[in-house]
Amino acid sequence: MEGEPLLNLCHLTEVEQTVILNVLQRDAELRNKEEGRIRKLQQTVSDPVRLHSLSGVWFHEERAKRYQKGGTDVVHASIHRKRREKVIPLTAIFDKEKANTSQLHEQQVEDKSTEIELQEKINVSKDDKGQELKEREKVDGERLVQLLVTSLYVNVGLNKLNASKQSMNGSLMSLYSVGDFGGIVVSGQIRFSLQYDVKKEELHVHIIRCQELAPARKNRSDPYVKVYLLPDNTSRSEKKTAVKRKTLNPVYDETMKYKVGRLDLQARVLSMSVWHMERMRRNLFLGEVEVRLGQWDWNQSQPTWHNLQPRVKLSPDDIISRGTILFSIKFVPPGSEGSGCPLTGELYIWLREIVGLLPSKRGAPSTYVKSVVLPDESGVSGQKTRVVRGSVNPVFNHTMVYDGFQSSDLIQACAEITVWSPHPPGCLGGVRLSTGSGVSYGQSVCWMDSTEDEISVWSSVIQSPNSWVDTSLPVRTNLQLCSE
Repeated sequence: MEGEPLLNLCHLTEVEQTVILNVLQRDAELRNKEEGRIRKLQQTVSDPVRLHSLSGVWFHEERAKRYQKGGTDVVHASIHRKRREKVIPLTAIFDKEKANTSQLHEQQVEDKSTEIELQEKINVSKDDKGQELKEREKVDGERLVQLLVTSLYVNVGLNKLNASKQSMNGSLMSLYSVGDFGGIVVSGQIRFSLQYDVKKEELHVHIIRCQELAPARKNRSDPYVKVYLLPDNTSRSEKKTAVKRKTLNPVYDETMKYKVGRLDLQARVLSMSVWHMERMRRNLFLGEVEVRLGQWDWNQSQPTWHNLQPRVKLSPDDIISRGTILFSIKFVPPGSEGSGCPLTGELYIWLREIVGLLPSKRGAPSTYVKSVVLPDESGVSGQKTRVVRGSVNPVFNHTMVYDGFQSSDLIQACAEITVWSPHPPGCLGGVRLSTGSGVSYGQSVCWMDSTEDEISVWSSVIQSPNSWVDTSLPVRTNLQLCSE
């Protein structure tokens, strides 16, 4: 294979590479059988023309005209190509200091660029702009601000979204649960440990034991532990331990594994709830612990005890953000590309993905994104992406282009990006990029209500024409949809 181009298979996990190697081994066995069949034909068939047909030599001759090497040879050599591994300390993965952000994102950016190359190509009216955007995709966010994902934002005041990370006024799982969770007074503790396998990108949840649980029936309980990696509340995320009979101090020593990317992990909430198993009636709730993994101390690898908490109902109105939207935005002033082009200013919005999307109901959400530049007197400037079904981390990779602007218009305008659910139809939240002045062209408007972070992004767009501004912003739910 020397001199032959190899495939870039660095994005495959060890398990996936093992599966491919097993297929290649099976292919080699079949080829050995085929060679044995041909040898027998050579001994029994004397007619060269008939032997040429029966042996399949004609097929190999035709294939050799088109391909110098077999596909299995290329794949096999690509997998066995030695590649220097990066050693990433576990603490660096979740380090929120900006100085360590590039190291944290390096492998994720490499994997992401491969995925984006396979996505649908961006279609714009001018070939040179289309080429520029394609080149931009390959870079894929090398200048993205650090992804301190919002996980869940609970309404403890709108002064700072980050303040909501420090305290949760209710259970996230209560948004999707039905029934009475106050029938038994919660007591006891659960002992567990969390570890993240960087190489396999797996979260390991080791549930060890519980102690001093509340009795459900005649001074005993039949407890088990149920685990979700929220916001995914579907059966794909649900995992359970075995049921331990007639004990208030059950020992489990079981490990649950979740495939989840390093950055995605920061947007997740680990829900562990303890239940009493009933054979003929509804199971009884004994308590829960919810861990926001973006704040977990990953230096702590030893098991720790955590007090079980009652399930406090969390109102949907208390949620002020449903995830984080990642996108890039750029303004091209009139005539900045030479020869008077473009004739008017152009605003590019490249929607990448949403991370940690909190659905409005139980189940995997389906979503799409709409954008509009306000004021929109014609009512026809709105654009939207395709619907991405069944994902709490939907990837859109969609670029929207708006023209007809002058540089001075940006101070008066607002780029509104909203996230929508088709079933049931409704807006989940969004962002507004503007100066936040509350006034546009001398008129008071409701959509000039940008947050400090949104104002900062828009200011960067105004101050840095012809340059992409990469950002991640919370999908806030307190938008008054003035454009509808």
